[in-house]
Amino acid sequence: MSAKIFIDGEHGTTGLQIRTRMAGRRDVELLSIPEAERRNAAMREDLLNSADIAILCLPDDASREAVSMLSGNNRVRIIDTSTAYRVADDWAYGFAEMDKAQTDKIRSARCVANPGCYPTGAIGLIRPLRAAGLLPDGYPVSVNAVSGYTGGGKQMIAQMEDASREDAITANNFVYGLTLKHKHVPEMKIHGLLDRAPLFSPSVGRFAQGMIVQVPLFLEDLKDGATLESVHAALTAHYAGQDIVTVVPLEESAKLSRIDAEELVGQDTMKLFVFGSTGGAHVNLVAVLDNLGKGASGAAVQNMDLMLSA
Repeated sequence: MSAKIFIDGEHGTTGLQIRTRMAGRRDVELLSIPEAERRNAAMREDLLNSADIAILCLPDDASREAVSMLSGNNRVRIIDTSTAYRVADDWAYGFAEMDKAQTDKIRSARCVANPGCYPTGAIGLIRPLRAAGLLPDGYPVSVNAVSGYTGGGKQMIAQMEDASREDAITANNFVYGLTLKHKHVPEMKIHGLLDRAPLFSPSVGRFAQGMIVQVPLFLEDLKDGATLESVHAALTAHYAGQDIVTVVPLEESAKLSRIDAEELVGQDTMKLFVFGSTGGAHVNLVAVLDNLGKGASGAAVQNMDLMLSA
């Protein structure tokens, strides 16, 4: 019997991509609300409570409202793509490759918080080094990133693509979060196993999908004896045995002079690179992913599949 899936917010950017990924599947039945009825609270509540898994593709407050509509119904399992529950103790964090135990946590959880796109790259780079003891307490981590404009949702998509709008964005790329305060910082800190918040500087480019996240590090401030090779080895060991996150060999990375943010568009995987020179003073850790793939919709479907396999 197929599992009933309701995407609350199916007409938004993330929801539409999730629907696309599930098109043609016979193991799931998509419950759908007509776009004209998406504000019909009674219909929405009925569909939420009829599902086996509800995937919430909503702003934070609307996600909290949806969860409240499921109060007392422990049968329905939830995947939330907002930031509302990403650091909540009673929600599993939906980054399956984060550590060896995370897949089973997601598989058995009732409530799963889908990671943010930027944090997926940042945590993917930082957590293995913390777990291996290479990145010491107190290290001042900086995270620099650029995303495709679909990460800003329908409004930003329209601003970037329709030059006739009064609020059209004409810049080819821009930096935001200039005060270094961003809603993704708490999950980067907690799930990155950091003891102090990282400095996060996000930007948006004039391309629809894709993402690059960079974490530059001073080798002399890492664990004594840390090298380009030992940093790469820690990442490689952390992701051994799975194929969603790939650590690019040092020899391959050394041949590159640039990285394309759109390299993995349409894919639900992530590539990690370690750049630097043998005997050098610095390393630059780089993650490449599709902000709507492993960074959002692809991760949600991956988490759904894990939950259905329980």
